[in-house]
Formats: sequence, C-alpha cells, structure tokens
Amino acid sequence: MKLPIVMSWSGGKDSAVALYELLNTNAYDMVALLTTVSEEYRRISHHGVREVLLEQQADAIGIPLDKVYLPSNSGHPCRNDVYEQIMGDVMARYKACGVETVGFGDLFLEDLRAYRERNLAKAGMRGVFPIWKRDTTKLAREVIAMGFKSYLSCVEGKVGPGFAGRPYDEELLASLPAGIDPCGEYGEFHTFVYDGPVFKRPVPVMVGKIVIRDGRYYADLIPAAMDVPAACDADMPPV
Repeated sequence: MKLPIVMSWSGGKDSAVALYELLNTNAYDMVALLTTVSEEYRRISHHGVREVLLEQQADAIGIPLDKVYLPSNSGHPCRNDVYEQIMGDVMARYKACGVETVGFGDLFLEDLRAYRERNLAKAGMRGVFPIWKRDTTKLAREVIAMGFKSYLSCVEGKVGPGFAGRPYDEELLASLPAGIDPCGEYGEFHTFVYDGPVFKRPVPVMVGKIVIRDGRYYADLIPAAMDVPAACDADMPPV
C-alpha cells in the first residue's frame, strides 16, 4: 500500500527532481503540491512567479495544487511566527486526513532541514528528502540531461546582472561566477520549471521584463498565451 505524501513545492528545479524521485520509488501516493503564495502579490514566495503559472504548472504535471496564502507585513515578508502558525494549521489539516509525510527538495542546508523537521514533529509528521546530500555540481548537469527545462526567475545581486530570465542550461552553469552553487542552494537564484519528465505537457511561458527589487533581479515570467502588461517594481513580491 502506497504512503500518502504531500510535496513541498516551489515550482523550481529541485522540487521537480525531488518529485520525480518520489514518484519513481512507487512507494508514495502524491496527494498534492503544496506551495506558499504571497497573498498581496499573488506570486510564489521567494521565486516571484505568477500564481497563474503555478496553476498551469500543476495542471501540466497532473497533481492537485494546494496554495497557502501568506500575508505580508507592511510590505515586508510574512513574519516567521505567523508563517509557522499558518503552516502548523495546514499540517494539522493533512494529519487529520491521514497524510503524515511531506517531501522536500532540500540538498545540504542542515539548519533548514532541522527547522523543517522540528516544525513537522510538532504536528506529528515527518519529512522525506529524496535528493539530500547529492553533489550539486553533478546534480545540476543531471537535471539538464534528464530534460528538465526552466528559467531563472529570481537572482541575488551577488550573482550579477544578466542571469534573471536565462534558461537553466549548460551555458548558464559555465557562466556562473565562482562561489555560486550550481543549484543555487544558498538562495543565489530560483527557477521555474516548465517541462520535464514529471510533466504531461510543457507550460507555455515567455520571459517578460527584468526588474530589480531589494537588490535582487526578477524575471517576470508570463504565460505565453496571456496578454499582460510589463511588470513594474510594485508587482514583485518581497522575499
């Protein structure tokens, strides 16, 4: 009997690879993709990707999407205590439905994993980390070779201009500055995956305007079939 599991889903490449690994074990029943979304900006937390693209992504994968809206704090990110309360309620809801396991795409940040596991334990749940401790240089190339296609949606200023909106491919890996993790595990960049082995069909997406907010470069990714105005700084969420 398969174990019910919910996937902590950012819409990025690491989440996608972790999902792929979990599905291929044939040990889990994937109940939902769980994503936090800015209530004010209607974009994926940290990644800055439009909610409509998240919805199209989940539909193209074929797994139900569970969106958790996070309130902003006077234009700043959701306070951590508020975040923990909201997510605690979400985990309690899953627990009540018999789902006690959450999948994550984390790679090597010990403090982040410990934080997740502490909060899950409070709800009587546990985490599964299918790509934990994978060598990120090797994994980056495997992601590309497996056919996952994505764009960089958010890039830290230390990476430098010109990277937001670029495809995550071998050319990008070769051009990353020294000291930048090739999977962006330290938060140097975030991605939006629009095609790959877990997709039933690609998500039509194009790169819109590049904006700068709080020292980060954001690419406003737009559904290819949508006629939308170019983004302005006010459209982009706080990270």
